[in-house]
Amino acid sequence: MKLKSLIASLVGGAFMAAAATVSLAETTMEKIVRTGQMTIAVQTQGPPVSFIDKNGKRTGLAVELAQMMADDMGVKLVVQDYDWKGLIPALTSGKADFIAADMTPTAQRSMQIMFTEPVFFAETVAFTKADSEYTNWEDLNKPGVTLAATQASSYAAAARKFLPEAELKEFSGGTAQAVQAVVSGRATAGVTDKATLSGFLTTIDGLKQLDGELNREPLGFAVRPDSVHLLNSLDNYIRLIRIDGRLDEKIAYWWDSTDWEADHK
Repeated sequence: MKLKSLIASLVGGAFMAAAATVSLAETTMEKIVRTGQMTIAVQTQGPPVSFIDKNGKRTGLAVELAQMMADDMGVKLVVQDYDWKGLIPALTSGKADFIAADMTPTAQRSMQIMFTEPVFFAETVAFTKADSEYTNWEDLNKPGVTLAATQASSYAAAARKFLPEAELKEFSGGTAQAVQAVVSGRATAGVTDKATLSGFLTTIDGLKQLDGELNREPLGFAVRPDSVHLLNSLDNYIRLIRIDGRLDEKIAYWWDSTDWEADHK
């Protein structure tokens, strides 16, 4: 066999072997179908999106949406809890099929994972002790002010962007830790989303929301870059339940009001 023919044969064989390997690789959706279960990564304590209620049940907006999709697909939903900073590593390592959380599709995150179309939107706001001298979030932008926000969150990014003169302190464990920092005096103010803060305002005395909004962000779920079929299915499902009204119903209950507190807190 001539050298050129031998090289062509070897290259062709290698290409066919690689193609066969790729074709045999199981997609995330195929794994869900085969196992009959869908695994999501959620934030450990992030009401009203994901939390353990008074009856010991895992619930919240993201959890109920994922459960609704699993029910419609006819598969079992498996929920795994992580601190906020552990959500993306849990996804990229294959421990979860997708992230079901109030995550902003930032440019930096999109370098690691792929986001669905926006599921809902969040208004970023600031809060302080009720007897604080501050009335508007813009009043916080000065030296001597310390801000508390969830570690590696879009809230922390917003604080850095819009309140650069203040000192930022990041906490793991979600907004609950930022609230505790403000209540205990370890921070002057905190930054989070309006819906999450509303739950703390009704259960913790001595807090107030400052006037104005730092920004408004789209929030969505996320998958690994190789989970294109699952991503398309999530986007399709979001569109379906938006059209039939079920998405608006869940958002109105969990995100735009505090009605859920009477049932779950």
